[in-house]
Amino acid sequence: MLVNTKQRKKAMAGFREVSGKEKTLSMIVNVINNGKQALDSLMLDMGRSIAESIMLMEREEIAGPDYYPTSPTIQKWAYEDSSVYVGDQKIKVKRPRLRDVIIGEIPLQSYQALRQSGQFSEELLEKMLRGLSAQKYEETVIESAKAFGVSPSAVSKKVVEVTAKKLREFQERSLTDFKPFALFLDTIHRGGEAFLVALGINLNGEKMALGFWQGSSENHEICKDLFAELENRGLALSKKILFVTDGGTGIIKALRDKFGKKLLHQRCAIHKSRNLQKHLAKKYRKEAHRRLMAALEQNAYTDARQMLLELGKWLRERNESAADSLLEAFDELITLHRLKVPALLRKTLITTNPIESMFSLVRHSERNIKRTRGSKMLQRWLGTTLLHCEKHFYKIRGSDEICQVIATIEADKICDIKQVA
Repeated sequence: MLVNTKQRKKAMAGFREVSGKEKTLSMIVNVINNGKQALDSLMLDMGRSIAESIMLMEREEIAGPDYYPTSPTIQKWAYEDSSVYVGDQKIKVKRPRLRDVIIGEIPLQSYQALRQSGQFSEELLEKMLRGLSAQKYEETVIESAKAFGVSPSAVSKKVVEVTAKKLREFQERSLTDFKPFALFLDTIHRGGEAFLVALGINLNGEKMALGFWQGSSENHEICKDLFAELENRGLALSKKILFVTDGGTGIIKALRDKFGKKLLHQRCAIHKSRNLQKHLAKKYRKEAHRRLMAALEQNAYTDARQMLLELGKWLRERNESAADSLLEAFDELITLHRLKVPALLRKTLITTNPIESMFSLVRHSERNIKRTRGSKMLQRWLGTTLLHCEKHFYKIRGSDEICQVIATIEADKICDIKQVA
């Protein structure tokens, strides 16, 4: 068996030995007998073994096993004395080297990461956002192979530091370069508090979590404060931006106060359907939903409007309150149709699903937080998880058609359409 393969297997065997049951019991006894000094020594030995194993595994992935190399020009080289960080302490390791006969030394990403003292905190935070709790961290630290054993209290301290940093990054980043096409506004409730969140879509169809504002409930004052905070960070809010909401009265009041009659506001079709169904007997609910969706699936404004009028008559025969509910949001349900938004793009903008999906990611990331400890903690985690959610964002479908809609808005054709209607 070749030397490099033997060394890799030896490192992995040592890695497993450190985490083995008998070895663990022996180490615990040593810690009990010799106290903190033995514990520190154990952590350093464990960290060294993990670090060297990680680098060997990366080199093996790049170069392939000796009997089946990935490239004839890539060669496993010697080992070099170096150092990495375990937690905040630097330790000596044997760094495996990798060379390309043409371009020279190939750097190992794992080595570069382990050379950074703050990398531990970033890796730990990523794992917690994926569902790893501080209490379970010690059970899974060996499997992670990128962070090193610490107590739950130390983990919590690290997490507080990193989430505070992430919150500052989220709240202080400039929005000057973000050119908004549409804004989704909705509220997420956490720890008995309401957080109004703004999700933006730019002219290229890219999504971005713009900001949030905390309050006791969803009201127009919170919305005004959020607008002021976004504008202070450079976001250009205007009457030419499309706003999509679920129909909350506080948000709508704030929008109308700020933008007046020329407000471009699209009401969420799903929320309106739910509102209608609440007023109706069960036997009418499916039909009401079908009629509403059929109307909003029409491409022409006149067709959608006519079908909504027919739905209104149908509702009034069965429930006056349901008909009034439709009438209250009548024009705002077909804003996209007045703007002649193409069908594929309209499918994204006609509901608040984009921001609801983001909230789903937030709840998933925070599912291991069992107890909240005040507003600071809530804000730290929300800012952190919103930044984390952005890594999963994609361009919206129909983004190529945004320019066409912008041209319609710029030409102020919506006003002409209203007069004709």
